[in-house]
Amino acid sequence: MAVYTEVNASQAGELAAALGLGEVLALRPISSGIENTNYFLTTSSGEWVLTLFERLRADQLPFYLHLMQHLARAGLPVPEPRGNPAGELVHSLGGKPAAVVNRLKGESLDAPDLHHCAQLGGVLARMHLAVESFPLHQPNLRDIDWREQAAPVVRPYLDDSAGALLDAEMAFQHHLAQSPAYRALPRGAVHADLFRDNAMFDGLPGREQLSGVFDFYFAGVDTFTYDIGVVINDWCVDLDTGRLDVARAEALLQAYQAVRPLAGDELRLLPGLRRAGALRFWLSRLGDWHLPRDASLLTPKPPLHFERVLRDCIEQPWHPAQ
Repeated sequence: MAVYTEVNASQAGELAAALGLGEVLALRPISSGIENTNYFLTTSSGEWVLTLFERLRADQLPFYLHLMQHLARAGLPVPEPRGNPAGELVHSLGGKPAAVVNRLKGESLDAPDLHHCAQLGGVLARMHLAVESFPLHQPNLRDIDWREQAAPVVRPYLDDSAGALLDAEMAFQHHLAQSPAYRALPRGAVHADLFRDNAMFDGLPGREQLSGVFDFYFAGVDTFTYDIGVVINDWCVDLDTGRLDVARAEALLQAYQAVRPLAGDELRLLPGLRRAGALRFWLSRLGDWHLPRDASLLTPKPPLHFERVLRDCIEQPWHPAQ
């Protein structure tokens, strides 16, 4: 969890007034996330989430916020950013760019089952269809170019085994990215960080319904297959071992394909793009672990988990039926 920029009630009150949200009744830091500062904001008009962006610039934010607005207005369970009277979605607070979105009902799940994975697969496919009409474009900021820059920074902190794994995987991903099949994959604006703590379910135990998908601040244009791989690597993986739960993966992918069938190359390259997703999060966690930023609250996540996920992707690749 992280709070890099502390906000007081007076500051929040000024922003709430400017957005027509009424009186601030409560302001509470959110004990999750590692990239941005987040608060639950309760006002006389309802429940909101206030985000201050610690790395993203104000000129980068319209892509994310308009993407959320686009998906919410397409009927997907995505929080919608609150604009000011001029319709601007990017605000300023504490010297940082900021946004306010409506707070959705529900809670994140620590242990999703087949029922939850299937629901997520269907919503993910609907998101991928919905962005076909989204006009803005921004690259995935954690793409292969980012990996090329991040890898040499963390490489000195690795032992021989992990270093050899990193070197080999970087070479593999470079070759994959140059292939004609990869270059021809369908693309669009993807979430790129849809872990189980970025979705919520609401309802009675065993009958929960997916009620929210949030935290789009790693979104960017990339292949839809990569986005599926990122989701499978979290929702369908055992957290203690990093091994794939095939039953959960099949439930998620079958539900996805019931909405948006995958082309042959999308299925064929999914194992390699699962590896790309595992590599991306292993690198980012290595950076957060060995080179942490200053924050009043900060608990970086151990990088070993995604090293295990990557090894499992390589040693026991899952090839879904075509």
